Amino acid sequence: MPAGPAKSTRVAIVGASSLRGKELKLVLEDRNFPASDIVLLDEPALAGTLTEAGGEPTFIRALEEDSFEDARFVFFTGSQQDAARNWPVAQRSGATVIDLTGALAASGESTSWIPALATSLLPRPGLKAAKPAVAGTRKSVAYSSPGSGVIIACTLAAALAKFSPLRTVLLLFPPVSERDQAGVDELEAQTTNLLSFRPIVQPVFDAQVAFNLLAGYGPESKPTFAEVRNSIAKDVSEYLAGRAQAPAIQLVQAPVFYGYAFAAYCEFAAPRLGEQLQAAFSNLGVKVVAPEDPAPTNATVAGESEIHLARIESDPNVASGQWIWGVADNLRLAVVNAVRIAEELVAEPRVQ
Repeated sequence: MPAGPAKSTRVAIVGASSLRGKELKLVLEDRNFPASDIVLLDEPALAGTLTEAGGEPTFIRALEEDSFEDARFVFFTGSQQDAARNWPVAQRSGATVIDLTGALAASGESTSWIPALATSLLPRPGLKAAKPAVAGTRKSVAYSSPGSGVIIACTLAAALAKFSPLRTVLLLFPPVSERDQAGVDELEAQTTNLLSFRPIVQPVFDAQVAFNLLAGYGPESKPTFAEVRNSIAKDVSEYLAGRAQAPAIQLVQAPVFYGYAFAAYCEFAAPRLGEQLQAAFSNLGVKVVAPEDPAPTNATVAGESEIHLARIESDPNVASGQWIWGVADNLRLAVVNAVRIAEELVAEPRVQ
């Protein structure tokens, strides 16, 4: 955590029962974030759910008009609808909003921020430095913490930028937990039913995701496969803003619960850049495995905050081509980025 004043702050988590909400509470505690109080909020139907915060038992509270009173930070971790409906209320209360749902980024109401890339990318052209809430005023700032796919793609682009790749292609393998608990439940139910020779349920993906790889969802799935892919590509392009080459992006829905895997192909004018590329990733906080260690997997990165890479390998047919395999804990990667935004603002009020 960046050095800064040990100022206690009240934190509210909207969507506390979601997978991201639960992970956020754990990360705040693990990183010893200086929260004087963590308020867990969700829709009325989930109010009263017993949980714990800071080692003490507590209840999830119903989201109400005065829920954000005296909050320094409000994190939105549930549905995009909840975030779009309630973030103006949080902002009027004087809180700094940090959105993990993508709703504010889609509407252009926030500033996206990946603190780990601040030293490797120049400030975005035309971006005015936003200021945090000022004591005694009702004005505050909203930030967006991008999803794991966007963080992975932007980290890849930032690490490769100084090598001026001729082309970069990124293939993402999102887990079903990117669709929150409903996606996890659907994969679990489909797996059980298929093994028992029973009909499968598919309200989330409208397709068989168990024991399968999908390059598209069924027609009733919302958001559609194209919308998910295009949203990631748009957010990557807007965040990089010409400061690094945006990769070509494709998705393949993987039948896994957690862990965001990816494969990237990069081609350069000069061959054999493997060691230099590995150093560039390491400088961004990415963990590159030692030559004698096995490649990272969805299982081995569980609970880890960083992106993990296998050793970068040359293509056997293209001398200047390099292949990169990596995996990240999708929930932890996205949530740690959001907490780092808050940590940076506590330490020093600035935007990268």
